[in-house]
Amino acid sequence: MRAIVVSATGGPEVLTCTDHPDPQVNPGDVLIDVAASGVNFIDVYHRMGRYPLSLPFVPGNEGAGTVVAVGEDVRDFSPGDTVAWANVMGSYAERAVVPASRLLSVPDGVPADVAAAVMLQGMTAHYLTHSTYEVKPGDDVLVHAAAGGMGLLLTQIAKLRGARVIGTVSTEEKEKLARQAGADEVLRYEGFSEAVRELTGSGVHVVYDGVGAATFDGSIASLRPRGMMALYGQASGPVPPVDPQTLNTHGSLFLTRPTLTHYVATRDELVRRATDLFGWVASGQLQVHISRRYPLAEAARAHEDLEARRTTGKILLIP
Repeated sequence: MRAIVVSATGGPEVLTCTDHPDPQVNPGDVLIDVAASGVNFIDVYHRMGRYPLSLPFVPGNEGAGTVVAVGEDVRDFSPGDTVAWANVMGSYAERAVVPASRLLSVPDGVPADVAAAVMLQGMTAHYLTHSTYEVKPGDDVLVHAAAGGMGLLLTQIAKLRGARVIGTVSTEEKEKLARQAGADEVLRYEGFSEAVRELTGSGVHVVYDGVGAATFDGSIASLRPRGMMALYGQASGPVPPVDPQTLNTHGSLFLTRPTLTHYVATRDELVRRATDLFGWVASGQLQVHISRRYPLAEAARAHEDLEARRTTGKILLIP
């Protein structure tokens, strides 16, 4: 099969499309023909070595496709099923092996490419709004990068829960997308914390920040007393060490650095979050904006565009 292989960490150029041995199906595993693979910032971190992995490796943490074969003891999936997954490495390839325990059936009404696009970011948006900070009707919520794949999903899900959403974006085009997703107010990054204070008076209840270093201080300054800072990513770089006294002086704030793994720790939790997502997609309550599809061989270009902020919504690789 063809796959993207990283043999040395570095820039997008290390993403090499090459012939690669088909993955082996062990007991409890499922072999899948990949229809689409999601591209995420965590793939960039893996490629750069920021989150070290053993070399060489096939990147990619989410995808969807059709079951080809199942390993011994697999009872819930059969050849021909449409399935999706997240938080399992190796989706930048024509075929992938996924443990059945981490695999999800895709219901009728949800195309495979949409399933691939919503798995990792959608479940992240779900746990952020339902568990990390449980958004309630009337809450003021600040969503950074509101026109990105995560931002558009966070905005929509927060609106489903009754929040007023304030988004930040960098361009007029991205502002239009954020407003279409339901954002009540859309700001540029420069001076956003002051603008948030003007809009809310006392600050927002929660900030969902996947940008990191460039927005962290302003995010803290945007919170009301006892507000929650959910730092779920670091697209602009890692945040320097934080003096806990900062949280005190800004109003007894809460700071968390969550990750999806800890919010789908059990099969029941994984299925519950995915069931909500697929239900919203199938009913039209959640729109998944896929802005670009790249051939598998153009994974390097996909990473370049993602890092340069030339994309909106979700981008996919198609084998």
